[in-house]
Amino acid sequence: MNINEVRIKMVASGPDKLQAFCSITIDNSFVVRDLKVIEGAKGYFVAMPSRKLTDRCPRCDGKNHLRARFCNNCGARLPEDRAEKDSFGKARLHVDIAHPINSACREKIQEEVLAAFHEELKRAREPGYEHAEIPYDEYGDGKKSDKSFHLSEKEPKTEAGDNFGKGLF
Repeated sequence: MNINEVRIKMVASGPDKLQAFCSITIDNSFVVRDLKVIEGAKGYFVAMPSRKLTDRCPRCDGKNHLRARFCNNCGARLPEDRAEKDSFGKARLHVDIAHPINSACREKIQEEVLAAFHEELKRAREPGYEHAEIPYDEYGDGKKSDKSFHLSEKEPKTEAGDNFGKGLF
């Protein structure tokens, strides 16, 4: 597997640990979008694209996210503790859309994405670096924000690539 391109799009500073979205091009023929760079307790890591898990309302059969307490369709109270548990007993609320099959592949993706992410952080510290103001909701997470990217000496918030997200892949 050869990763030909990594595109980084920093997100506006928000309350969570999400730092950037990115896409990778594999063997000049396959693109994986919406990988996330997240700041964890042990440093940055790459999360694979995922979607929220849902279930159906027992009353109206409406579709609801597992954290929902009431049905989006009929308003009925939903049963507690509907989510499947993982091996640690934690509720499983998301499922990967795409993911590596083995640890070597995961390590290669993480290594290349984080290298591109750190390069973008360096470029953002250079004088004259321009960045766009992008609303947090551009990725459909429902969190609208007028916050622009803020550069600080500690951790700048930036955007990479003027054409990212404009239908190029």
